[in-house]
Amino acid sequence: MNTEVAGLTFAYTGGPPVLAGVDLKIPSGSRIAVLGANGSGKSTLLRCLSGALKPTSGRISVGGHELRHNRSGLRRHRHLLQLITQDPDDQLFSASVREDVSFGPVNQGLSEEEVRARCEEALDLLAATHLADRPTHQLSFGERKRVAIASAVAMRPAVLVLDEPTAGLDPAAGIEAVDALARLHEQGTTLVMATHDVDLALAWADEVVVLSRGVVRQGAPAELLDSDPVLEEARLRRPWVLAVAARLRALGVIEAESRPRDESSLLALLARE
Repeated sequence: MNTEVAGLTFAYTGGPPVLAGVDLKIPSGSRIAVLGANGSGKSTLLRCLSGALKPTSGRISVGGHELRHNRSGLRRHRHLLQLITQDPDDQLFSASVREDVSFGPVNQGLSEEEVRARCEEALDLLAATHLADRPTHQLSFGERKRVAIASAVAMRPAVLVLDEPTAGLDPAAGIEAVDALARLHEQGTTLVMATHDVDLALAWADEVVVLSRGVVRQGAPAELLDSDPVLEEARLRRPWVLAVAARLRALGVIEAESRPRDESSLLALLARE
């Protein structure tokens, strides 16, 4: 189920344009990382994708269904696409984890049996089954993030949009979050993730979207994140593995076209040389 954005513009009341004619193509089952400096419009773009903000102009469609900002249109869109905000407390409001994860399916009018099955499936995918009967206010920050994702997953959206899912997590919790996203991807979910972590974007994404001055560049991670003009304009640093590879290419240690995407692929290149 492909997602398309065409000519998207947005400005907050009285302010300059935050998004200026954004065009995106998000293939079904892909992993897309959205990158940009603070204030570049990443969160605004995600909120427009979810229907939480109404664009000034432009079109958003999921699986050929164009987003309409009326009650029925938003309801249908949110069955197809779910947004996970940066702060999980914006989305958790029930007394227990099980109640929170069940909330969406219950409001879809599903049977008790189906609600239970979806809740168990979502918690299992997020490795959070052991949290099911815990009060949400007793969870750690990382646990709350996983439960917020599980609550969206229980709706079985085709597209999951995440705003900084690893922000504020310690290294172990960050790895757990990325592992959970891998399990969702294996189930066929399209993932769109805004992040400041260029190393994660390089290793994880099928394509990256770089936001700067309201416009986007979309392309292969190893190409865009190794481009001086793109990095300078977006105020991003080069991922460490590409910086090391550039030095190794200059020294003639690895071939000129070699652009590893993570530590293991860099080591594999060195082992062959």
